[in-house]
Amino acid sequence: MGAVARVMANFGFSRLILSDPVITSFRGAERLAVKSEHLLEAMTVVRDLPEALTDCVYAVGTTSRTQLEGRSALTPEEAVRRLAEESRRGRVALVFGGEQRGMSDEELARCEDVLAIPTCDVQPSMNLAQSAAVLMYLCHRQGLELPAEPAPEPGARLGTLNALGQRMREVLLQADFLNPEAPHHVLNELNLSLMRAKLTQREAELWLNAFKHLGRAVARDAAR
Repeated sequence: MGAVARVMANFGFSRLILSDPVITSFRGAERLAVKSEHLLEAMTVVRDLPEALTDCVYAVGTTSRTQLEGRSALTPEEAVRRLAEESRRGRVALVFGGEQRGMSDEELARCEDVLAIPTCDVQPSMNLAQSAAVLMYLCHRQGLELPAEPAPEPGARLGTLNALGQRMREVLLQADFLNPEAPHHVLNELNLSLMRAKLTQREAELWLNAFKHLGRAVARDAAR
């Protein structure tokens, strides 16, 4: 983590969010965070990835896996260009997994896109700080540390889309649309389609309100 903070300082990035940490003391990280201790001091710690992405409109998750069910990984260059494009709609996020296990399928489902850094077969794995250095350098070259020109309407925040996904899950389970034993398979596809629709914040709030009303109607029918 200290090495990642140093890379962030190298390339002008300052917002660091840590999701569901295994440890609670980060004093050891300061040894590697040379001239970037301020990033560790300002770091936000949250309980899970959805909370970390609440105010973002777009997120791309990193993975070293080559087999991804129903998804294709972007190249680093493609992902950085997309981050730059989406930053016009609002705040964007580059999401890294843990050093040992990376990102789970559930975590990757929270990201609209995924990226993989191509490496040689002789040594296919990269540690977290190395991956961060490659991607933040590309982001720096793309100008992502600078404020983006805003879009006409702000994009839907992932926090709103996450609330919509939870409401959809409740209603679609009540309506027997989802398999109660494994609802996430279809629900993940629905959530990804909403993220890719590039909804505005107002549109996402309309969808959320519509499902709230629909849920009440389904509950009334079930009670009859």
